[in-house]
Amino acid sequence: MYGSYTGRRSAGTAAAVCAALLLAGCSGDGDGDSDGGTDGGPAVVGQQPKAKDPYWVNPDGTAARQVATYEKDGDQEKADLIRKIAEQPVGEWIGPDDPEGEARRVTEAAAKADRYALLVLYNIPHRDCGQFSKGGAADGSAYRAWVDGVAQGIGDRQATVILEPDALLHLVDGCTPQEHHDERYALLKSAIERLKRQPATQVYVDAGNAGWQSPEALHEPLWRAGIEKADGFSLNVSNFRTTAASTEFGKKLSVKVGDKPFVIDTSRNGNGPYEGGDPAETWCNPPGRALGEPPTTTTGDDTVDAYLWIKRPGESDGDCKGGPKAGEWWPEYALGLARAAK
Repeated sequence: MYGSYTGRRSAGTAAAVCAALLLAGCSGDGDGDSDGGTDGGPAVVGQQPKAKDPYWVNPDGTAARQVATYEKDGDQEKADLIRKIAEQPVGEWIGPDDPEGEARRVTEAAAKADRYALLVLYNIPHRDCGQFSKGGAADGSAYRAWVDGVAQGIGDRQATVILEPDALLHLVDGCTPQEHHDERYALLKSAIERLKRQPATQVYVDAGNAGWQSPEALHEPLWRAGIEKADGFSLNVSNFRTTAASTEFGKKLSVKVGDKPFVIDTSRNGNGPYEGGDPAETWCNPPGRALGEPPTTTTGDDTVDAYLWIKRPGESDGDCKGGPKAGEWWPEYALGLARAAK
C-alpha cells in the first residue's frame, strides 16, 4: 500500500509500505518557526500553526530534502512547488525492524516541537494479498510483539495511529484468503486494545475509501475488529476520492458503528479519482492528480476529526505508469501533484 521511505500499497486503495524516516531530534517553538535539521543546520520548513494543525512537520523529510536540493541547484520554481508538500505534516510509516525505536524517535521529535505524531502501522501478516506491498509480520505472535514495540515507543507522548490500511477491506472483498480471516480480526482488535493503553494515543482503524465496498458491507467487520475501543476510522488512505464523497460515505458508515468520527486522507484527492486507463489500476500513480486540502483538525464538521496527509505525496504507488518501486520518492510525480493543486 504505502509507507515512508520504502514502500506503499496497492490494489483497492493503492499505497505503499512501511519504514519511517529515521529522523533525529528537531526543535521548534511550537508555533510555526523553523526547526533545526538533523545536521544542526537550519531546516527549510517549520511547523504549521498548532491551532490549525497540531501534527508534526518532519524538517528532515524527503520532500524537505528535495526542496533543499532544488534551492542549492538554483531551481527556485521547483523548490517552491515541492515546498507545498514539505511544509505539511505527513504520516510516518513505522518499519518492521525497530518499531520501538522508530516510534520513540518520531514521537520525541514531535513532542519537542510541541506537536502530535502521526503514525501509520502497516505490518499485518499476509499484507496486501501478495501485491506491490506484500509482506508484513511473519505471524500473529510477531505482529503482536511489533505492535507492543510501537506502543512502548510512543510512551505517554501524543500520537495518532492509522491502523493497517486495507487490512479490513481485504477481508471484505475476498482478497485475503479465508483461512486468515479469524486471525486478522483478532490481531486488529488486540492492536487497538494495546495501543489504547497508552494515555495519549488515538487510534483510527482503516475502512477503505468511498469507491470500494459500501457502508453496509463494512459496519459488521468494523465491529468485529474492535471499533468500539478505537477513536474512529480512516478513509481514502492513498486514494483519490474527493473529500465530499469521502465525507458522505463516512457519515453513512459512522451511524452504523456507534457514531464514531473519522479522518480523511486528502493528500492527493484535489482532482478526484482517475477515470482513464485500466480500471484495475486507476489507483496506481494516476496522471493528472493534485494535492488536496492541507492537513487540518479544523474541518467544520463534528463527524470529521481531521483532514490528514496519510499517504506521503510524491511517493510511488508501485512500478506502474513509469513509476519506481512502491514507496520510493518520485520527484516528477510530486511536481505534478503540486502544479495541479488548487
